[in-house]
Amino acid sequence: MNRQNTSRPADASGTFAFGGDLTVNRLGYGAMQLTGPGVWGEPKDPAEAIRVLRRAVELGINFIDTADSYGPFVSERLIREALHPYPDDLLIATKGGLTRPGPDDWRPVGRPEYLRQQTELSLRHLGVERIDLYQLHRIDEKVPLADQLGELVLLQQEGKVRHIGVSEVTVQQLKEARALTNIASVQNRYNLADRSAEDVLNYAERENIAFIPWFPIATGELASPGGALDAAAKQYGASPSQLALAWLLHRSPVMLPIPGTSQTAHLEENTQAARITLTDDECDALAAAV
Repeated sequence: MNRQNTSRPADASGTFAFGGDLTVNRLGYGAMQLTGPGVWGEPKDPAEAIRVLRRAVELGINFIDTADSYGPFVSERLIREALHPYPDDLLIATKGGLTRPGPDDWRPVGRPEYLRQQTELSLRHLGVERIDLYQLHRIDEKVPLADQLGELVLLQQEGKVRHIGVSEVTVQQLKEARALTNIASVQNRYNLADRSAEDVLNYAERENIAFIPWFPIATGELASPGGALDAAAKQYGASPSQLALAWLLHRSPVMLPIPGTSQTAHLEENTQAARITLTDDECDALAAAV
């Protein structure tokens, strides 16, 4: 294991170009945890949420992932408050397609008129005229996929969306989506302890589609004392969460982890993972340990 030195740790994570034209550092930030409990309502410490977002940019993170359903809209509004006017190299991705009746309650809604409404609201809340990456948060099985993605294509043609992504899909669903439009990213649950989306990742890598793993450190499970990575982390002189993120970055050149946190100290710790370079053998050993 080698550690790279840089004043902006995220710069060491390598880069990826969404759609071949929007280049970002591969280690990003997921803004879901900026909201209240159950991803609902305002944060307990709004000032700290603002500090986290501003610190992320200082650390070299130029890819922030959010969604209209985080709060709802709380995360998007915080991003605007903290960072608008946005740096030229900052890519803010958002998502639509899940509605929120209450805390920890997520329900797919893919009706075209709903997706258009949510996109328009995200544009307003983020304070932008175009969303660089808009992702269908979930496929609504009650609505034809062609209708769901078709509305996003119309928004793209109107200049309100630049690139389109999908979330929580199978390889077959991803192929069906690509038959309808260009897909720049796929966001599936994936981490050292849960590699059930391995086939989707392999497909994305072959097709040079960004793979954005949500739950990258299993919301702390991999980082907990006594956890599967605890002993290995001590050997490397790193934290378990840093090893989990370094493993993801090594796993594939199309991998863009988006660890989330509501604490500046935790953000700084996570971002240092970009400085850790693992060998193939070390990655295999970590995978076997978990």
